[in-house]
Amino acid sequence: MELWQEMLRQSVDSGKDLVERFSFDPEMAERLNKLFHIRINPYYLSLIRYPGDPIWLQCIPDSQELEEDDLPEDPLAEDAHSPVPSIVHRYPDRVLFLTTSQCSMYCRFCTRKRKVGDSTKINMRYIQDGIDYIAAHPEIRDIILSGGDPLMLTDYMLEKILKGLREIPHVEIIRLGTKMPCVLPQRVTPKLCKMLKKYHPIYVNTHFNHPWECTPEAKSSCGMLADAGVPVGNQAVLMKGVNDDPDIMLELMRKLLTMRVRPYYLYQADITKGANHFRTPVSVGLDIMDKLRGHTSGLAIPHFVIDAPGGGGKIPLLPQYVLGKNGNQVILRNYKYDIYTYPDVESEPGEATREPEPKVTRKKKTRKKKQYKPDKEQV
Repeated sequence: MELWQEMLRQSVDSGKDLVERFSFDPEMAERLNKLFHIRINPYYLSLIRYPGDPIWLQCIPDSQELEEDDLPEDPLAEDAHSPVPSIVHRYPDRVLFLTTSQCSMYCRFCTRKRKVGDSTKINMRYIQDGIDYIAAHPEIRDIILSGGDPLMLTDYMLEKILKGLREIPHVEIIRLGTKMPCVLPQRVTPKLCKMLKKYHPIYVNTHFNHPWECTPEAKSSCGMLADAGVPVGNQAVLMKGVNDDPDIMLELMRKLLTMRVRPYYLYQADITKGANHFRTPVSVGLDIMDKLRGHTSGLAIPHFVIDAPGGGGKIPLLPQYVLGKNGNQVILRNYKYDIYTYPDVESEPGEATREPEPKVTRKKKTRKKKQYKPDKEQV
């Protein structure tokens, strides 16, 4: 058994643990555990500095999760865009491939609470259905492995999936959506990185939300991936009491760059049932973005987005930099709120309505794929 697997065995993972470790009311602890599973591995637990701190809020259940908030369980309408149980197909050229229900730490703000931790809803039995669906749709060129966390799979099982995807001619890019570099960096090993190198181009999107998560262990984990040729991006969630402060966000983004992790997205928290207490006004995120731009490198500035309710996709939000127009002069302001004008170029007559030339597309031939068969080795 590898170190990361042994650490998982030592996790806080029951209502009884909440009572013994954190003096929870027994009835409330059991209700919270039934509502959404608890798992806090020893590494992430060690990052807590005091009760109610930004690490605590992300992993320790709270009675506010039990409040009736009338929010949806599936805010992004993923189930409506799920042609087979393991696939979410919302965008034209890419799909989300759900490979496991398990996580090494269950985030209390999870947008997929209705499924994550439930092996009847995300199951390895559905993996072949996902591979078959991708093979039958040549418009799909980009696959995001998610779940749960795909790095909860053993190296052997993960490689079987990667190999199956790489045998599909039209699959160009494979991404792993994993929180392991943040919550259990011991999972990233030389053996894993050596395996991933065989299936390039591979990208990793990870998930750091606070500077305290940027530890030496996390830095080593991200460095190993980068050394293996795997670009690492970060997808943070804006949360009340965790990172809704420009100085904290600036420190996080700068630390990520020193760890060779590129800030990618900053999400407005989803309107997920049981997680409403994490949400902030949109103006808070815009203010943070305003205080990042110009005050640090462009490399350190993520896209601030709302994942539109109902499955509309990610919508980027920006502070107002274009103030208006005076004739052909565009009126702008910079990060210091200094005002500038820029002489615009007038469009030529008919330029805006010019029709693009039709493209000729050819269907790629697909060959019959080997059937994926789960082995006895478990996740």
